[in-house]
Amino acid sequence: MKDNNDMPGHLARRFQQIAVAVFLAEVEDAGFDLTPVQYAALATIKANPGLDQVTLAGLIAYDRTTITGVIDRLVQKGLAERRPSSRDRRARELQITDEGRRTLRKITPAVESAQRIMLRGLSAKEGEELMRLLRKAIAAGNELSRAPLRDVQV
Repeated sequence: MKDNNDMPGHLARRFQQIAVAVFLAEVEDAGFDLTPVQYAALATIKANPGLDQVTLAGLIAYDRTTITGVIDRLVQKGLAERRPSSRDRRARELQITDEGRRTLRKITPAVESAQRIMLRGLSAKEGEELMRLLRKAIAAGNELSRAPLRDVQV
């Protein structure tokens, strides 16, 4: 039997643990209360104003049934809002608030710092190679995920 450190799943889980811990520490040190998923959702709402929550879930590769809780927390924090859809009166469109825009602008240095810390044991070239290989592996396995990334046109 292989050692855990020879198994990509184990290493991916460990890296995720580290990535979340680093992100939360950097963001908290900067005075913010935002999780990595909340950040991804908020940034995606900003980039795609008016999208619905199913589309948002696809764009950030997050489970459709639990994205509601993420959006609820963004709304409670005053960072995003749900508005009636202009195309479908049963649907809600997501919009970033002015406070959400300010938060994204102010939190960016902490998020960028977290990304650097996650790769700090690697040279710049190694970091680029890791990113390339992660993208390649993720693309090859995307459809195996319970929440595949979707390239959705909004």
